[in-house]
Order: sequence, then C-alpha cells, then structure tokens
Amino acid sequence: MSLLVVGLSHRTAPVGVLERAALTGDSPARVLHEAAASATVAEAALVNTCNRIELYADVDKFHAGVAELSQLLAGHSGVDLDELTPHLYVHYEDRAVHHLFSVACGLDSMVVGEGQILGQLRDALAKAQEEHTAGRGLNELFQQALRVGKRAHSETGIDKAGQSLVTFGLEQVAASAGPIAGKRALVVGAGSMSSLAAATLVRAGVGELLIANRTSARAERLVEILGGGAAARTLEFAKVPQALADVDLVISCTGAAGTVIGAPEVAAALAARSADAPLAFLDLAMPRDVDHAVHGLPGALLVDLESLSHAHAATPGAGDVDAVSTIVADEVEAFGQAQRAARIAPTVVALRAMASEVVSSELARLTARLPDLDERSRAEFSQTVRRVVDKLLHAPTVKVKQLAAEPGGASYAEALRELFDLDPAAVHAVSGTPIGAQAGSSIPAGGIPAAQAAVAPPAGVTG
Repeated sequence: MSLLVVGLSHRTAPVGVLERAALTGDSPARVLHEAAASATVAEAALVNTCNRIELYADVDKFHAGVAELSQLLAGHSGVDLDELTPHLYVHYEDRAVHHLFSVACGLDSMVVGEGQILGQLRDALAKAQEEHTAGRGLNELFQQALRVGKRAHSETGIDKAGQSLVTFGLEQVAASAGPIAGKRALVVGAGSMSSLAAATLVRAGVGELLIANRTSARAERLVEILGGGAAARTLEFAKVPQALADVDLVISCTGAAGTVIGAPEVAAALAARSADAPLAFLDLAMPRDVDHAVHGLPGALLVDLESLSHAHAATPGAGDVDAVSTIVADEVEAFGQAQRAARIAPTVVALRAMASEVVSSELARLTARLPDLDERSRAEFSQTVRRVVDKLLHAPTVKVKQLAAEPGGASYAEALRELFDLDPAAVHAVSGTPIGAQAGSSIPAGGIPAAQAAVAPPAGVTG
C-alpha cells in the first residue's frame, strides 16, 4: 500500500475556510466513491470532523494522487481549488502513517490529548467500510491507529489532561457566564457531539436540559439514554427560537449547511429575558450553527470554534507529550516493518512453490526411469531431495525477510523474482497485489504543502 493523505485542519486553515470547506449531507459518501473510482486510487477513507477534513487513499502514483484528492476536496466543498491549495497538507507513506497515529493519540487536536478523535476515526473507518471503499490496507491501518491511540491514553497521562472539545468549550463558557451547575440548558442536535455535550451537561449538574433535533426520534432516544437526568426532555425543533428566552446555555452541533440560530432570533430572546446573566452559546458545528453576528449582541456570549482555536487550553505536561510522541514513532516503525515484510511474503511463497514443483517434477522423472524402485526407497529419495531444497532455501528466505523489513526492502523481493525467474502471475496469485508496489518513502515532518507536492514528489517517487 502506498498511503497518501491530503487534508486541512485548524492548524493550517482559518475557521472561515474550514467552515466553507466542510463536507455535509451526502458529500462525504460521494467523495469516497469518486476517489475509489479513480484509476489512481485503490482504497479511500475520509476523516471529516468539525476542525479536520482529511482524505486517506492507497494510490499508485504520488503526483496524480495529490492532484486527484485535492480536486475532490475542492469539488465537493465551497472553496475553489486555487484558494484551498495553500491550506492543504500532504503526507505520503511513513509520514502519512505517522500523521494518522499522531491524530489518533490527540497530538494534532485543537485540545491536545482529547480522546474524542478515536470515536471519529472509528466512524471514518465504518463509513468507508459501509461505502465499500476501504480494503485490507486501510482497514489494517485504521485499526492499528485506534490501537495506538488507546495505548497512548493507557500508558501515559495525556488523557488526564486532555479534554474533549465539549469540555474545553464549557470551561470557556463558565469563565465568562459562571458555573454550569443549576443552569437551564438546550442542546440542538442529537449526533455524537451533541450526545457528548448532553452527557457532559448532566455530569456538570445542569438544572434543566432540553434536546431538540430535526428527527424527533433521535432526540427521544438521547433523552432515554440520559435516563431522564437533569429533568431532560425533548423540544420540538421548530420551537427552538421561542425556547431561547427561557434557557441560560445553548449548545448546538448539527449537520446543517447553514445557520440554525440567527441573530434576530437571539436578539428577540434577549429582549424577552429577565435574567441578568448572559445568554451563552457554545457552537461546535462546522459550518457554524449560530450566526456569527451574535458576537455583537449585548447580553449574549458566543463561544465557537474560532474563539476556541484562539483560546489557550490547559495542555498536558511536556513529559506526557514526549512519551506519546515516542509511542507514535515506535508504532510507525513497527507498522512499516510489518508492511514491508508482508510485501515480500508472496515472493517467498512463490519461490518455495516453484521449488516444490521442481522437486515433484524431478521425483516423477526418477520414478519413470527407475520403475522397479520400491516404495521405501522412493520415499527416502523424496525426503532427502526435499530436505536438501529446504536447507538451501532456509537461510536466504529468512535473511530476505529480515532485509525486507528495512526501508527500501522491496528491492530484495524484486531481486528474488529476477534471480529465480519467478512468474509474476504466481506472485500476484499469492498476494492479490500487483508486483512493483512502491517502497515506503519519507517526507519531512509537517508534510508537503499541496502546491509544492504538485511539482516535487518525495525522493525516489515517480509521478
């Protein structure tokens, strides 16, 4: 597998660009299908969160892959390719694996160490499986990323300091609007982020909790899961504007393409409120649910992804970050070795199969020339010949597996195929993978900007 990732995140793009580039509705499924249908791409998976859009693919050519994935992201977003390109990053092969493992561990999150990304990666893999765009390569890669993320959280203290975006956002709200306990809260949406927000509010001790969702059944299900805690109940989605005057805090995270709560609606609610405390909004949607103009309304507090990106979260200690970085580096090396070793296995199997055929052919020839040979002698001849072949092949095959685990190891498989004149079809029959798959290569930390990637592939990679 030649892994390529093209994406943008809160680290490379302003919130305004992320908002316009957000993939909503059926766009994620269309991106996956169009990627997989490309002659350049064998498998595809999409990580699509509120502050990250990344397209992972198994590609046969670097240049063509970068161009294809970049055009797909632009074509299904609200941002032209020329405007989007400066914000895109590109990682290839080992650097792509390193990036995904770092993301899984929370090292690349807006709130370093948060564990919610693991669920988002799990959802990304499930979506690719559901759309039949993830094959063996991406399945193994994402499953390993999930294991690495779990290992980082279990072996270091990064999860103790790392917060979810919901927790961090509520801390920012509380800093300006006072403690969450006892407040009347409204959650708009019933997806994974909204469910996390509702559960977090219950744990924080809100006095009343309303759940509104376009599909009422999902809101009812969320209330059922919460067990009626904090007097949780559903609210008709159409009644959200009227409810604004009666609550203290609104958390919104829907998949809507436009704003769900407008500034005029908030202004009307503020006029009808008698409370002295501000009406607080935590908008975790991308694109945003709450009109940005709410920032300018007296009596309203709006905390959104843009303000969160500028806030300074309490980050884990340097020791925990270093420990997780070490885990990531070790896991990337181990994954790379396993992948490189797996690439040579079909060649070794094909070599041994060829040797077995030669032995069988020669034993058949011996039997034809010595028809009077008794069964005991024939069996002894057969065992001796096979033992000789096994001994001759043992050292080279063990050694070539060791060498293949190192960077550039694919060249040893090619050497074996050339030296023993192995039939390419035989190797392909064992692996199901075309011969000549490119070896792993590395890109400097931080990836390659997409604009540069269009003209300069990693060393040793052909377009």
